[in-house]
Amino acid sequence: MLEATDITVRLGRREILTGVDFRAQPGQITAIVGPNGSGKTTLLRALTGELSHDGRIRLNHHDPASLRPWVLAGLRGVLPQATPMAFPFTAAEVVRLGLMGGIEAAEPDLVPKALARVGLAGFEPRPYQELSGGEQQRVQLARVLAQVWHPTAHGQPRWLFLDEPVSALDIGHQLQVMRIVRDFADAGGGIVAVMHDLNLTAMFADSVALMAGGRLMEQGPPATVLRDDLLSRAYLCPLRVNALPVNGPYLLPQASGPIAAE
Repeated sequence: MLEATDITVRLGRREILTGVDFRAQPGQITAIVGPNGSGKTTLLRALTGELSHDGRIRLNHHDPASLRPWVLAGLRGVLPQATPMAFPFTAAEVVRLGLMGGIEAAEPDLVPKALARVGLAGFEPRPYQELSGGEQQRVQLARVLAQVWHPTAHGQPRWLFLDEPVSALDIGHQLQVMRIVRDFADAGGGIVAVMHDLNLTAMFADSVALMAGGRLMEQGPPATVLRDDLLSRAYLCPLRVNALPVNGPYLLPQASGPIAAE
């Protein structure tokens, strides 16, 4: 389990996050949503140990800051919004970077398996810099998957922290990536993902954390959090949540004027 209590992050004199309590369960997809500048990525970076913070974080009952880097790398993989590559790596070499941080380095054929898993079979020799933005994003996802290929290890869940994992993808590949994420969770792993697409969030997430103004407005099942009133307050525009009998809720923006901040 991942538990974060009273997380506050300051950058210089500015408080970016204020008193956030957040939780995520293995076997589930936990989505962090909210408008631009609401603190989603800051929260994710605090959870992964990239940003110093006040408050308490426990990942599988451990303080991530107390774990040795190679132990932490074997426990969780992190996909940032962007991963600049200055060197002329091939796709296979980028994926192999994940093996250097994980515990599956000796597992045969894991690089081609990971690329095939994200729909890039045969891309091993392709220069990374020559790939499209969406292909590069999927190569990076393959790298992170290779790092924690098995969703559980030694009886403990492993975790994927994903910052906007479908931002550069067309709708078909968005669904493909979300199904990969769903499979990882269904096999016992934990997923924490920053998401902008509320419809994909409604389709796939088990728990939704809604951020606004550096604070957590609400966390719970999608039907509890994805409500007209909460979303309209968070995004400062009218939003209406609808539901189809089989497929669950979907959201449509409304064309009327903005909502005043509270």
